[in-house]
Amino acid sequence: MSHAIIASIYEAKLIAWNAARSEKLKIVFENTAYTPMVGETYLRAFTIPGDTASNTLGGDHRLFTGVFQISIIAPAGTGKTKTNPIADELTSLFPLYVRDTKNGFVVTPMTPVDQGPGITGDSTYTVPLSFSYRSDTTP
Repeated sequence: MSHAIIASIYEAKLIAWNAARSEKLKIVFENTAYTPMVGETYLRAFTIPGDTASNTLGGDHRLFTGVFQISIIAPAGTGKTKTNPIADELTSLFPLYVRDTKNGFVVTPMTPVDQGPGITGDSTYTVPLSFSYRSDTTP
């Protein structure tokens, strides 16, 4: 269940960032169907949970790790003029080691936001951004 809390923390942060932007983007979260408009740039965001561990012999600790990924999807043939500024904004939104909290549950980015290589499809150009997270809790 705590991976769901982590997803909700990062999704809420992304929604708040988008709400403050002058040029709003559609954000598509996991397991949500979406057909973009022609020429639209939008985001796909999801968590990739890792293993849940316990670092104590008494079992009174839980370690949740994983990756949060945001893919910027722009029309093919538009170059990086749309994706680079958005990537910069998202990199600033998730600074390294910042503690985000929801109802006492804390999660922290453990790696800087990393931009992967652009992926060119028939009609889209996708730029993946991701970072690893960690949360230590007691059940």
